[in-house]
Amino acid sequence: MGGTDVTDGWDWRRGGETPAPARPPGAGAPPVGPPTMPGADRTPLASPGGGPTPGWPASPVGPTPGWPASPVGPASYGAPAAGGPNSADGSVWWSDALADPWRDPAAPTAVVVPGVVAPGAEPEPVTDPDAPGRPTLRHLLLIPVITALLAGTLGGALGYAFAVRGGAGAAVLGGAPAEVPALAQRKPESLAGVAERVLPSVVTVRVSSLGGTSEGSGFVATADGHVITNDHVVAGGTGKASVVFNDGSTAPATIVGQDAESDIAVIKVSRPGLRPVEFGDSDALAVGDPVLAIGSPLSLANTVTAGIVSALDRTMQAGEPGGPVRYYAAIQTDAAVNHGNSGGPLVDGAGRVVGVNSTIKSLVAEGQEAGNIGLAFAIPINQAKRVTQDIIGTGKARRTVIGARADGPTGVVGGGLRLAEVEPSGPADGAGLKVGDVILKINGRPMTEPTDLTALVRKYAPGSVVTVEYRRGSARQNTSVTLAADAK
Repeated sequence: MGGTDVTDGWDWRRGGETPAPARPPGAGAPPVGPPTMPGADRTPLASPGGGPTPGWPASPVGPTPGWPASPVGPASYGAPAAGGPNSADGSVWWSDALADPWRDPAAPTAVVVPGVVAPGAEPEPVTDPDAPGRPTLRHLLLIPVITALLAGTLGGALGYAFAVRGGAGAAVLGGAPAEVPALAQRKPESLAGVAERVLPSVVTVRVSSLGGTSEGSGFVATADGHVITNDHVVAGGTGKASVVFNDGSTAPATIVGQDAESDIAVIKVSRPGLRPVEFGDSDALAVGDPVLAIGSPLSLANTVTAGIVSALDRTMQAGEPGGPVRYYAAIQTDAAVNHGNSGGPLVDGAGRVVGVNSTIKSLVAEGQEAGNIGLAFAIPINQAKRVTQDIIGTGKARRTVIGARADGPTGVVGGGLRLAEVEPSGPADGAGLKVGDVILKINGRPMTEPTDLTALVRKYAPGSVVTVEYRRGSARQNTSVTLAADAK
């Protein structure tokens, strides 16, 4: 307002009321209605709060002295008790302020005076649970742990996503690891253990000839480099050969000697640290014994095949047309043997050499390449060892003979071979055998073909004594024959 409004006696500069002049006696109550400003009409003015202005008939606050009653009803405004320091009769600040027509209707009608707290009765301090507090050691430790877990999870998820996108499958293949089976432990007596022990002693033999290069297998027989192989592997060669060891290294070799009829040859290689094989006893074999054939079939070096002894003393007559005829009482096996296995070892379940792989039988037409059909034959190692020792010692092998010749089966019940010739002063003659006698068995082995007599006799060493069962006329008789070496 900027000055003193003398109309209603209020001094706005003091914030209170200026005492109004005394009214004359009998003047009556103050007028009801709003005060008027100079130059203003009598129209009620709007209250700044949006409602009727105090002092108009409808006051929202409550009854005011000299004004009509408020529609709200009486209210307590917390006025101090009469006579107090803030009462109407004791303070200049107390008045009928609620009846002030210029009062802001939005202002509170009660004046809140802070209470006085008695000493020693202060309220307990209350901590705001939502207020930020000082971090503890636990919180400081949890932060890096949670960060690491989140980083690991994120890295794993990204790695999995990249692996799947790169083609790696999410499926887990195979079952849980279990105890290794006995057959997979590769004990020394297992087939794998035997193969591991024998392979360093097996070689691939290559021999140059006018027709090209012949290739077969062989095995080290002595520590100074003698190698046993087949005669038909080195036959027709120029005397020079080479061997390839299981580690892929090669060394030159020379042919020491060979025996066409027994199909055994010996070559020599100069190389330190050779490991010779261990020899077994071919006479102790039984049908059904497990065996391994080791060699280089079809130029596939270090090949190992397994089988059993299918038969014993299977008499063989072999040889190329126009070449020497080979006789031997072979060990038959169903171990897979093919071209290139010739000369390689046949070993028993203990890893001892019991035969020299030599021949196969196959159902092929003339001109076709023969392959394995489970019929393979090996020279008994007892015979091969004897021939090898002869070749190393003298350069040639001795042949074992009985001093008689058979002309074929008799064709009668009971079988047997009829002797067509008996050499004078030969082993058969010395045992009392005569032309016309029928040889039934030698050491219990039945005789059915002329090949049987020659092949079985050559199985034994010269000087061996064999039992011959024969028939003369209708009588059966036995005799002992001491075999001899061929005079050639």
